[in-house]
Amino acid sequence: MKEEEKQRQQQEYNEYVKQVTPTRNLAGAMCRAFLVGGLICVVGQAILNIAKNMGIDQDTAGSWCSLSLIFLSILLTGLNIYPSFAKWGGAGALVPITGFANSVAAPAIEFQKEGQVFGIGAKIFTIAGPVILYGIFSSWVLGLGYWLGKLAGIF
Repeated sequence: MKEEEKQRQQQEYNEYVKQVTPTRNLAGAMCRAFLVGGLICVVGQAILNIAKNMGIDQDTAGSWCSLSLIFLSILLTGLNIYPSFAKWGGAGALVPITGFANSVAAPAIEFQKEGQVFGIGAKIFTIAGPVILYGIFSSWVLGLGYWLGKLAGIF
């Protein structure tokens, strides 16, 4: 009797999980990510073109483009527009520099009511912190590997 009850409960649980688990359309998600990532790139290219048309050299124009995209991302995050944009666009909005700026700004905005130190200061890198940590660590490991390769005459 107990075994039948366990099987029935397991079957009910499996049905419940199936009902509440969201279904994803992979092709649709990929198209939305492509559109959103492409839109961000178009905005970046427009900023780059405008800066170059103003007579700014390529490197400085690239810096202005990056700064402008970061500013726009933080502004849209503060206005609560970027999170909706990112939810719809998925990885297309989260991968570029704008997604990284959003991942730093969102916790700062969310925890600002807890104060400067324990709110913003403690929570600002909640999402971006691991990216920074492992980015720096992996660049250090690759740099060490490159240096050892140079010493060994491989590179």
